[in-house]
Formats: sequence, structure tokens, C-alpha cells
Amino acid sequence: MLELTHDEWLSRAKELDLSGFHHIDGADEPGGGPTYAAVSPRDGHVLAQVADGGVAEVDAAVAAARRAFDAGPWPRLAPADRGRALLRLADLLEERRDRLALTVSLEMGKPITDAYDIELRAAVNTFRFYGQLADKLTDESPHTAPDALALVTREPAGVVGAVVPWNFPLTIASWKVAPALAAGCTVVLKPSENSPLSALQLGRLATEAGLPPGVLNVVTGDGPTAGRAIGLHPDVDVLAFTGSTAVGRHFLHYAADSNLKRVWLELGGKSPNIILPDAPDLEKAAATAAWGIFFNQGEMCTAPSRLLVHPSVAERVTEAIVRRAGELRVGDPLDPATEMGALVGEAHLGRVLDHIGTGTSEGARLRTGGTRTLSDTGGSFLLPTVFDEVHPGMRLAREEIFGPVLSVLTFDDLDEAVALANATEYGLAAGLWTSDLSTAHQVSRALKAGTVWVNCYEEGDLTVPFGGMKQSGNGRDKSAHAVEKYTELKTTWIQL
Repeated sequence: MLELTHDEWLSRAKELDLSGFHHIDGADEPGGGPTYAAVSPRDGHVLAQVADGGVAEVDAAVAAARRAFDAGPWPRLAPADRGRALLRLADLLEERRDRLALTVSLEMGKPITDAYDIELRAAVNTFRFYGQLADKLTDESPHTAPDALALVTREPAGVVGAVVPWNFPLTIASWKVAPALAAGCTVVLKPSENSPLSALQLGRLATEAGLPPGVLNVVTGDGPTAGRAIGLHPDVDVLAFTGSTAVGRHFLHYAADSNLKRVWLELGGKSPNIILPDAPDLEKAAATAAWGIFFNQGEMCTAPSRLLVHPSVAERVTEAIVRRAGELRVGDPLDPATEMGALVGEAHLGRVLDHIGTGTSEGARLRTGGTRTLSDTGGSFLLPTVFDEVHPGMRLAREEIFGPVLSVLTFDDLDEAVALANATEYGLAAGLWTSDLSTAHQVSRALKAGTVWVNCYEEGDLTVPFGGMKQSGNGRDKSAHAVEKYTELKTTWIQL
């Protein structure tokens, strides 16, 4: 990581030039309409006045993307040339890494160390991966009758609307934008209203990297207005969304009410993390469980928020997690020593505290945390929180909290563990800790989740796909499979 002290990051934050224009057709556009304040959850201060885009701004961005797709050079470039442009963008992201990390930390509360080492590393690596992949996607020529030639070609799907959340504003934007661009599509990106500034910088860097005007457009605004306009727009061919299941349903309705655009959804999660008595290293399992739920302030759809542990080791594991929660340094996101920063804002903090209050009233036992902290800073900070004696019917065990709140449940045998793990409307991720190879395979197959981690959690790289089952969504980000979402298959049959 770039070695800067707390004071040096503070100094850079004061010098940071954050502006809130849309980025449309290769240029910043002020929009001329209403604005809203982007407020830092670090201290409640206003970072910038951001353009509050609506139907007119979305229309302009989609029109630019449509022109760039229908008549511009981007879809017609050799794939290797598109790849080189994405690699230039990756280089610029690397070059501006400290500025972008600082922006992310300020706008959504992530510790600066995580923003620099994890968020920006992921964004850079994503554009490099798809830049290198662009000219390695192949068409097919199936064997047919001797008097015919069949070709199956993969063509860019058109204009992509990408609507992304605030918890990983550049990582998840990159997961949508990079494969869509590699495929030859053009993109209208709408970031969360809580984290618009890093996405605007991404749009500007794309133009600086040489992407033609209209290839990547960024429109800021809220979901009910700008997001809805993208979902309903008849010139958007594909919609990629990461966010809540409730909003995902809206996008499916928007598609049905407009042009039946394809909608790819990565939605919520209530991920189970199963620790069996034969786990190879209980201390590691407990430390990983603590890291998984407290990393990024628990604001992760894959967070292992339900710890399912056998009674014979439950207290040992829970006590280790409680001890780690007490050791975590909660503090200023701009302090490199901070391990847990601020939740994204006061409204979200209030929702998490409401879940905590309900957990207590329903009879779960609060082992640690449960209250806000550092109130004098003006920021939205919460102590890492652990409940045990949680039962499957409790709200703590059923609903996605999206905060640093762990629920500990116990099970008597493997069948009950799998049943508890699958007793959720979600199916995004799961964890399993065991020394038995057969158990690892059998339970992994039985778990209804898009990703299962065995004796680890949140591991992987860009070569493997990511996405969910059930009400956690459809389609996959990451890997070569992500390109499938942004392409159409065409069959050409030539009679010889």
C-alpha cells in the first residue's frame, strides 16, 4: 500500500477536487437541474453537490451510447484493440490509485487501507483481466452435413445499463463495465447516490484512456428516478444490477413494461458459515468468521452473517469471535490503522440498530457490541456485534442486515446444518469448515448457493464466476462467463 500517515491522508482529502457532473458522450455535463449533497459518513460533512439526474439526463446518456454502438468505432474495433484500450484504463486506475481510494473512503466510509489494497486492486485487476481476454473469445463452427457450413458467432448485445451499489463502488462497477466493454457493448453506468464520485472519476478516466465518446457514460441520481429511467428505456438492451432483492424485482417489472430487455441481477444474501467439530483449525475458522462479518463494516451481500456451529465447539468459537470483536480498531476511515470504518450513513445505521433492537427483544443473547460509537465525530460508527442463542425464526436469522452483526445458531447433526443453511430465500454464498473430503464435497453440493468456500471465506480471483441462486439473483460476474451476459449468439447456416 502507499505509505501515508493519517495526517497525510487528511491533507490530501482537503485538497481533493470532487465535482458532481454527469459524464456523457465523453465530456462532463452539469445537467442544469437539481443537485443533492454527497455526505461523508466519516464525519457528516458535505463532499460535493452532485447532479441529481432524471429522465432527461438518462435519455441523453442512452442516446450517446446508442450512437456509439450503432455508428461508432467501438463495436467494430478488432477485439485486441478494445483490449488495449481497457489495459490503458487499468493503467490509469493504477496511476490514480491513491486519489480513487481516498474518494471511496470518504464517500462510503471504507477504511483507507481496504480502499487502496482491496477495492482499487480489484478494479485494476478486473480491467486488466478483460483487457487481456477481449481477443481470446472464440466463435464456433459445429460439424454439420458435408454440404453445409454452420457458424455460431458471439455478437455484442448493444447498450448496457449498469446500476451498482455503494458498498464496493468501483469493484462492482468494474465487474459490470469491463466485460460489457470487452464484448463491444456501450454502457450507461448509474452509481448509488451514496457513492457517485468514484464512478464519475472512472468515466473521466475511460475518456482519458481513449475510449470513444459515448462508450462509457455515467449518470448520477437516485434509484426511483434515474435507475427507473434506465430500466424502462427502450434503447437499453441489457440491464445489469447489483443491490437489494426488492429493487431487483422493480427492474424485472421495468423490463416487462418496456422492451423485454435482459436483466441480470446480483441481489442480497444471508450467507451461512458452517463450522463442524472436525474443522482443521478452529482458531482459524473463528478468526475467518470474524473477519468475514466485520470486514467492510459487514456491508457485504456475501457476509457470513449466520454462523452455524456444532454445540461441542460453539462456545469456544463464539468466545474467540467476541474476543476479536473487542480487539478491532473502529475509527476514522482515513487512519491507516483503522480496521472497521463508518457505515454508509445515518439512515443505514438506524436500520442496523433496529435489527439489533429486534434481536434483543426476540430473545437472542447479545454477547458484544450492539451500540453506536464515536458519536462525537459526526460519523456513522457501530461497534462490531455478536448474538448467540439465535433461533431460525428470529429476524436476525432471516433478514439481510448489511452490517457488522453476527448471529450464532447451533445444530445437532450434518443434515440439520444443511437444512438450516438452506432455510433462506437467498442463495449467494456459504462457508464450510471440515477435515473430511467426502463431507466437503457432499455438503458443498447440497448447499443452495452460487459460491461455497471450504476451509476459507471470500477467497478467489477473476478466473471464477460470482453470482447467486434463488432470490440472490441470476447470471454471473467475473470470469469469462460474465461476457455471456453482454453478447448475443447468432447462428448462420450456409448451404454449400
